[in-house]
Amino acid sequence: MTSNLVLVVDDDIGIRELLSEILTEEGYEVKEAADAREARLLYEQYRPQLVLLDIWMPGEDGVSLLKSWSERGQLDIPVVMMSGHATVEMAVEATRIGAFGVLEKPVALPKLLSTVAQGLESGKLRQQRFSILELGHSSVITDLRERLNTLLLKKTPCLLVGESGCGQELVARKLIMQVERLFVPHEMGWLEDNPFHPLEAFQHGGIFIEDIGILTSGEQKGLLRLMEKLTRYDIRFLCGAKASLDMLIENNNLVALELARSLVDIVIVPTLRDHAEDLPEIAHHFLHRMVRSGEIPFRTLTSGALSILLRYGWPGNLPELANAIRTLALISAGTDITYEEVERYFFENGMAATEKDVLASLPSVELPPLLNQPLRQARDEFEKIYLEYHLRRAKGNMSRAAETVGLERTHLYRKLRQLGIAGVDFRNEMDKSDKVADPDLS
Repeated sequence: MTSNLVLVVDDDIGIRELLSEILTEEGYEVKEAADAREARLLYEQYRPQLVLLDIWMPGEDGVSLLKSWSERGQLDIPVVMMSGHATVEMAVEATRIGAFGVLEKPVALPKLLSTVAQGLESGKLRQQRFSILELGHSSVITDLRERLNTLLLKKTPCLLVGESGCGQELVARKLIMQVERLFVPHEMGWLEDNPFHPLEAFQHGGIFIEDIGILTSGEQKGLLRLMEKLTRYDIRFLCGAKASLDMLIENNNLVALELARSLVDIVIVPTLRDHAEDLPEIAHHFLHRMVRSGEIPFRTLTSGALSILLRYGWPGNLPELANAIRTLALISAGTDITYEEVERYFFENGMAATEKDVLASLPSVELPPLLNQPLRQARDEFEKIYLEYHLRRAKGNMSRAAETVGLERTHLYRKLRQLGIAGVDFRNEMDKSDKVADPDLS
């Protein structure tokens, strides 16, 4: 499979040769097909990275061919439709099926080259990206997918609530029909400088803001201005948060207030702990994906290795698991990743504590005495136990604990002081394996 192969499908030999000549001069490899039958053969034989597909062709037209690829699960690369007289309805239908875009004939050279470049880049990201379909088949994930299917065709804003690394971006991509048109910025300064810049480029798509809870006041105001324009451009607003909508409102988050007024749809994104039975399947997906990309040599996970992976609580969720799989594959002495290698990796990185260990370390609390205390005293005692539990789970990492309990870090420090909890007591439990999370899994 060539990394920049473009398949041009058009019944007009003059157009095929012209496009082929232009793209070849730009450094692309090109294959040509005169009809749908030939396109299918070349598609199977060469697996191109992008297809330029004429809508109007004798016999089977381009939209029918596109639909056929989609129904067979073969539409895993960008397909750009071309037509000299396509109707708006036909263009909408093509993009609904999965076309990357539509070019009008005669195709302007700058537009052709920019669309091909953008399409190929989108295809690379698509191949690298983890899919929500790879999160497993537990009842928790099945329920999540069913919930998302009910929201798929809606245009209302959606708030995705969950811990860092649970897969909020995967959920966001599931909710946008034309996934290439989902804008996922990782730096938010543009919200203050020019909040309208993504409108034209992501029309008929969506915008996903990873965490509205950490936006500055200026960024929140810029986002509110942008949200006012989204309906006009047919852009769906999706956002993530570590805290609940009520807690965000309590913290005077302007975006949360607007979402509450607009009757936002809320989706709770489960932690990896919530569907731990899916971990073996997810771990195998990570492993196979890394092997295919050449990131690691061929490796397999033994049943013993999986058993110890299942005993850990994974507070960092999917990115932490991915980092562990990658490291284990690179340090493994043989093809099989063994129980002993995983155990040694956990020990060396301070990851020996499991959910069971954490729960066992908590003080026992008898409910009746707690209920007989004055409300303030009972609440303080419960909050102390609750925060100590999450500090142990986070191994002393205050930022991670704050994210989990839904408090600002400064608020958490203040609360710990009020309750007489010394955060320093948990530092010797700190997870030394904190690594930069894979943005595609956040």
